[in-house]
Order: sequence, then structure tokens, then C-alpha cells
Amino acid sequence: MSVEVEEPTVAMSDAETGEEVIKELDKATLTKGAWQTMMFLCQEKNAKTGEFGEPKVYLRRYQKVAGAFKARSKFNISGKAQAEAIIENLKKWYNI
Repeated sequence: MSVEVEEPTVAMSDAETGEEVIKELDKATLTKGAWQTMMFLCQEKNAKTGEFGEPKVYLRRYQKVAGAFKARSKFNISGKAQAEAIIENLKKWYNI
């Protein structure tokens, strides 16, 4: 018997207004299987201005349980400077 599994997303809408508060721009699956690692490019809406901010990267780890993905851990890359620091360290550590 095959079970339909919904693909994880970080897109989110306000429960009361239905207005989008996190916009998912892109996503990439880094690992698949019972434990899935995904990277999302998204924008968060500023509650005061109503404008979407600069893109951020969310890294998420999901476990597949009973045909559904359960979020187990997360990390947010909050800006360009942090992303550049991560890239430089990965290049150094892996001799890329």
C-alpha cells in the first residue's frame, strides 16, 4: 500500500487573516530518506511595515513518521554576512 507524503514547506499564512507571512522562494532537498534535510530560500513579512524583508535561508531536518514529515531541527541563516562566513568555513574545511 502506497502512502502519499506531503513535501515539507516553510510557507506560512496568518491563521486569522489568511495573509502570507513567510513566502517560500525556492527549496532544495539535500538528503532524502527516513531523515530528510532541506534548505529553503524565503522572505518574512515585517509586521509593522507589511513589506517582505531580505531573503533568508532556513535549514530544516525532517523525520518521516507514519507517512508524514515531522520537523526535528532547524537553523536559520539570517543574512548575507552570515552566509558568506559559513561558505568560507566550509570551503576551508573541505578544501574546496
